[in-house]
Parts: sequence; structure tokens; C-alpha cells
Amino acid sequence: MDPSSILLTDKVAIVTGGGQGIGQGIAQTFARFGAHVVIADKVAESGEKVAAEVRELGREGLAITTDIRDFEQVNTLVERTVAELGGVDILVNNAGGTRYAEFLDLGERGWNRHIELNFNGLFGPTDAAVRAMLDGGRKGSIINVASIEALRAAPMFSVYAACKAGMVNFTRSLALELGDRGIRVNGVAPDVVETPHLVEYEGSTTGGTAEARDRGIPLGRVGQVEDVAGACVYLASDMASYVTGITLSVDGGTFASSGWTRNSDGRWALFH
Repeated sequence: MDPSSILLTDKVAIVTGGGQGIGQGIAQTFARFGAHVVIADKVAESGEKVAAEVRELGREGLAITTDIRDFEQVNTLVERTVAELGGVDILVNNAGGTRYAEFLDLGERGWNRHIELNFNGLFGPTDAAVRAMLDGGRKGSIINVASIEALRAAPMFSVYAACKAGMVNFTRSLALELGDRGIRVNGVAPDVVETPHLVEYEGSTTGGTAEARDRGIPLGRVGQVEDVAGACVYLASDMASYVTGITLSVDGGTFASSGWTRNSDGRWALFH
């Protein structure tokens, strides 16, 4: 295998929610591996900042302010990408969101917000990007950023977990539909990743400590945005040309541990 197969040279990638956090890390890393990157973010200033960072790396960086819940805006996003950069090769459905709350506190408004952001925001960009890939006669790669909560019970995140579990099966199902058209569909499922939102999350929860959390991660540390970005580069590249329909856990081994962790004396025990 040619080592250059890991490169994304002159591929055109759209990253939703690319203005901060994991999306920003994916956009920057894609650019380092040679891709031109379109930043789709609802906050114009954030998108422009990351697009400028992409350009500083010597690649084309384009910020298009987009609310992924709005199908018209999403269609405009993809149309502009094709018009200005020539086509679409990679889509990363990164944008999404949740809030820490008991189910009975969510109500209809909370339910609808989760569905609009995590499902409508998945469907719209995927639909538009797939059509552009097919119209352009390009093979493509779609990467859906799910969550470890898609794979396990998640009290206080019940609706979010359901949405992300749906994303995992959407990934599998769409991979089957699009495989013979040269489009691969995969996902990544991160656990805790060090972003500005992590501080907000930890400040809003009760019980437990960062030390206890880290002990519950077999690799002994919180994930970094680069960890998720690296997995996305692999899935987007020709290194993964025979990989489709999977969701790759990027979690330091947390899902595999099923609650087992090492105590301070080095012995394994069920984490509690």
C-alpha cells in the first residue's frame, strides 16, 4: 500500500459544527492532511476563524454560516461548496447537542430540540452532500460523529442517547444503500473529549470527580480533539477504502471496560 493513501490531498470536506471543539479539530487536521475544508457553523465569527486557520495551513478554507436544522440553508451550503471548490468528497456530520437533564424535565420542547439538532441536522447535510457526490461522479466518505452514549445506557441523557443510537444504525443502513455507488458511510463514537464544553459539563454535574472519571478510562486520560480527528482522517482516507458501515469507538477503552477500572492499589474492580 502506498503511504500516500492516508493523505487527503485536494479532497473537499464539509465539517458541520466546525467552528469549535471537536469540529474545529477535525477541520484543522483535515487541512494538515491536504484537504480543502468548508466550515459549516451557525456562528459566523467562529466559522470564519477556523476557515482562516485552514488557509494558514495552505489549503482552501471557506466558512458558510449554516443552521443545520434548516434544509434550505443546508442546500445552499452544499451548492456553494460545489460552485466555489468544485465538489464534495467528504462530509463530517459533527454538529449536534444535548443538555444534562432528567427525562421528565425535558418536555416536548426538549424532545423537539434534540430531534431537530441531532436527527434533522443529520439528514439535511447527508441528503444534500450525497446528491452532490453522485451528481459530480465522485466517490465519497461520510463520517457521523456519534457518542459512546449511543452504545450504552445514559441516565440524564436519555433522548440524546436515543438520537445517537439512531445515528449508529443510520450509518449502517446508509452504508449498505450507497456502497455500490462508491460512497462509504462510517461513524466515530467519542467518550469525554477535552473541549470548552467539558468545563461547562463538569460544572453542571454533581457527584464524582475528574480523578474518578479518569480512573474509569482504561487509557487513563480524557480524549483530545486530535484523537477524534485522527480517526476521522483514517475513515476519510483511502486507508479505509474497504471500511464502511462501522462506528469506531474513540473512547480510551471506556466502552470495552464495561465499568471495570483499576483502584489505587492497581487491582481491577467494578467502578463505582
